[in-house]
Amino acid sequence: MDEVRREKLDKLIELGINPYPYKFDRTHLSEDIKANFEAVEGQTVSIAGRLMANRGMGKAAFLDLQDPAGRIQGFLRQNDLGEEGFALYKLLDIGDIVGITGEVFRTKTGEISVKAQTLVLLSKSLRPLPIVKEKEDESGEKTVFDAFADKELRYRQRYVDLVVNPEVREVFVKRSAIIGEIRRQFADNGWLEVETPILQPIYGGASARPFKTHHNALDMPLYLRIANELYLKRLIVGGFDGVFEFAKDFRNEGMSRFHNPEFTQVELYVAYKDYHWMMEMTENLIAAVAQRVNGSTKTVFGEHEVDFKPPWPRLSIYGGIEKYTGKNLANASEAELFAAAKDLHLPVDKTWGPGKIVDEIFGEFVEPKLIQPTFIVDHPVFLSPLAKKHRSEAGLVERFEAVVCGKEIANAFSELNDPLDQRERFEAQVALREQGDDEAQMLDDDYLRALEYGMPPTAGIGIGIDRLTMVLTNQHSIRDVLLFPHMRPEGSDKE
Repeated sequence: MDEVRREKLDKLIELGINPYPYKFDRTHLSEDIKANFEAVEGQTVSIAGRLMANRGMGKAAFLDLQDPAGRIQGFLRQNDLGEEGFALYKLLDIGDIVGITGEVFRTKTGEISVKAQTLVLLSKSLRPLPIVKEKEDESGEKTVFDAFADKELRYRQRYVDLVVNPEVREVFVKRSAIIGEIRRQFADNGWLEVETPILQPIYGGASARPFKTHHNALDMPLYLRIANELYLKRLIVGGFDGVFEFAKDFRNEGMSRFHNPEFTQVELYVAYKDYHWMMEMTENLIAAVAQRVNGSTKTVFGEHEVDFKPPWPRLSIYGGIEKYTGKNLANASEAELFAAAKDLHLPVDKTWGPGKIVDEIFGEFVEPKLIQPTFIVDHPVFLSPLAKKHRSEAGLVERFEAVVCGKEIANAFSELNDPLDQRERFEAQVALREQGDDEAQMLDDDYLRALEYGMPPTAGIGIGIDRLTMVLTNQHSIRDVLLFPHMRPEGSDKE
């Protein structure tokens, strides 16, 4: 807390001014006034926002107010405000939130402004903002001073980041638009948005380590969900033809530019469809989302221009591995897979099964090469315990991953609805767990019981909202598309 600002706060209270009033009736945003100046010129408006610049000139001053739409200038004169109003102005600081009521006009320099008739303090800021300053030389070159650019500080104090770096807000406006467009399209198809448990007695639907807790009243362990797949498919068994959920999922794994322990995905399951239908739906959906958010199916990500326009190319997982490593692993034994990984200088853990090895080879040598949207199709059975066996290729399942800019953004199956086959797959996962693979999936007897009642042919998909937002907003760390990413404890030795 800044001592000078605290003294000003005390002075305001002495003058009988409430530094934290209850409301203010704002009539216009900054951009409303600027965009419709001819219509509102000469009218009295009420604006409110954070004070970002203060240019005092004796008995007059120009203030820059920042609101959700942008910035607008306020013009203050002692003659208009009176001594009490101008005394309030003298106690203002950068960062204070204020309201101005007055007449819209244009200054001699052409700046659209509001000439204040009244000035109201709405919230006194007791900490100084790290204000970014710009200086322009004779050639028009701008130099930025005191930028609030430290990544760790920005993530920890996102509230400050959003104030002083307004462009950051645009990322999260677009994130909201991405979610909104997906939700609209799904709802327009008649699919039902639902909610499923976050605390689960048996975690499932993905291969990952969970977060574990304990329910005291029931005296039983519970897990934060790693996926919501198995619950959504129970609803397909129950008779819904299409269900989806925007879900917070949690995985107790490492953190990186692409991984946060808490992340968002939308999962969709549609009865009587298969993965071919789902591929077509997905490419059309993502193209529409890109068009809605960026005004084009094309977007820039780093040095690449990415085009989501359908159709997207299809590449089998084994075909991709052979294309980028020269190794044909389609019918390789577990020993041959270990040997291939060693030959590729890929460190392999002895607890890994064949699926994990194939997945690691693909992730290391193929995925980073896929910049344009690509469907990676027809994965091995041992890598996909919840997907239906391929209708014509032995040893494969009907699964695809959508990969763009070197990372998976979606994962989809023709869903396995044979309860006997599913039990065998789960039992194989249990065997892997007993060998030491703590990411192998659990056997869920209740889910198997649901399948035994009969689930129609179904296509399912999970789309990673965080990674999709990264691509569509040209952000290269998942922390830049999460308002409050997970961080180490502030001031810890490991920070």
